[in-house]
Amino acid sequence: MIGKLTGTILEKNQPELLLEVGGIGYEILCPMSSFYAMGSEPNISLYTHLTVKEDSHTLYGFISKDEKTIFRELIRVNGVGPKVALAILSHLDIGSLMSAVANDDDVLLAKTPGIGKKTAQKLIVELKDRLEKLNLIKASNQATTISGNNPNSNQALAALQSLGFKVKEAEKMIAGVGNNTFSTEELIRHALQNK
Repeated sequence: MIGKLTGTILEKNQPELLLEVGGIGYEILCPMSSFYAMGSEPNISLYTHLTVKEDSHTLYGFISKDEKTIFRELIRVNGVGPKVALAILSHLDIGSLMSAVANDDDVLLAKTPGIGKKTAQKLIVELKDRLEKLNLIKASNQATTISGNNPNSNQALAALQSLGFKVKEAEKMIAGVGNNTFSTEELIRHALQNK
């Protein structure tokens, strides 16, 4: 099993990157959250998960060990394969996913491409106990307060998500506003202007 790779990024074609390690180029599929965290550094370390099927060997990469752990828990859910798990981690960061599971928020989970309401409900039921045992559920308590201490940030974030923006993208947009006194409407307007 290949558990971790450290090397130089040769190509980035989301969701895939080509990582050179010791003269060998590995094609690795990564969630958008990992792409955002990589920045522009050419040298990175990725925690990896190898999926072997009859017709392919696919390597999935994650910037953090927690992402890899969550990915493995997601693919254990019946009906959720690696591609759907990758889509979930691309749509929601760990904190948002933990929060959705802890708060039975099947609506937020169902916004992920490839996830319907029934699958979202199944994910919540199956993941809740597992994630608590992994002590990852505490991430839901670390819900990001964006744009300083503005109490309207979370409402603005929810509004941007309802407009179709991914969580990470919406967080960046609101963080770019950088004002602690704006109303929810003002935050949304300025975030959209910064887009």
